[in-house]
Amino acid sequence: MREVPKQTVMAVKSYQNQAHLLVKNYLFADPLVPYTSILGGILACKVAYDLTQLISSFYSKTYPGLTKIQRVEWNNRGISTVHAVFISALSLYFVFGSNLFSDELAGLLVFRSSPLSTFGLGVSVGYFLSDLGMILWLYPSLGGIEYVIHHTLSGIAVAYSMFTGEAQLYTYMVLISEVTTPEINIRWYLDTAGMKRSTAYLINGVVIFLAWLIARVLLFGYMFYHVYLHYTQVIKMHAFGYMLVFGVPSVLAIMNLVWFGKIIKGVVKVLSKRR
Repeated sequence: MREVPKQTVMAVKSYQNQAHLLVKNYLFADPLVPYTSILGGILACKVAYDLTQLISSFYSKTYPGLTKIQRVEWNNRGISTVHAVFISALSLYFVFGSNLFSDELAGLLVFRSSPLSTFGLGVSVGYFLSDLGMILWLYPSLGGIEYVIHHTLSGIAVAYSMFTGEAQLYTYMVLISEVTTPEINIRWYLDTAGMKRSTAYLINGVVIFLAWLIARVLLFGYMFYHVYLHYTQVIKMHAFGYMLVFGVPSVLAIMNLVWFGKIIKGVVKVLSKRR
């Protein structure tokens, strides 16, 4: 096997060190994390939009025949899918996999944060800003008032948690609900592609039902129960943060229940047609 030249190895290590310093001194530097992460989130949205457009142009038979606004929505859903995969995975890690918010650690968990947890929230803020901007710019083509309310409340709550470091655990609990977004987008893609009567559409509908039940109904109940158990800590938060912990999840929970009712009706309708 050919030996790698020593000069090449040293060059690679040099680049690795430079990348490490870049991440440490700029990307994850405490004072800059909120701003670099928001900008990173916005740039990631732009990249996801362009990649969705590029890939769909070459590999999708449906995409070329869409109207201009349908293409915009197609690409926009690519953005939301990428964000959903990223933030739901990170949320699951912080809520269930990390010990950052463990009761076993000293200190109040409502005030705990880390550079990574703050960075993740910043990326999400960048997404909400980008998506809300597109929704308002093309209103109501990409979504009605319910989407404006959802993104506005979510963006404010996530931004507050990011900048102050308060209630990041509960913010990530709510963001786990983004796990349902890819399935919702797949449903739209299948419908747009004329595959509404396909088996894939039916299976995806069942997955939406289960994911929504777990991530947007039961998990919200768990979050409120967790807040109840740690109320002595929650009450020590800033008044605005305290209001957000109760207000935003409550509004989102009501919206989730309304949407869940529509999902149930849709599943029943599809299943009844297949009998």
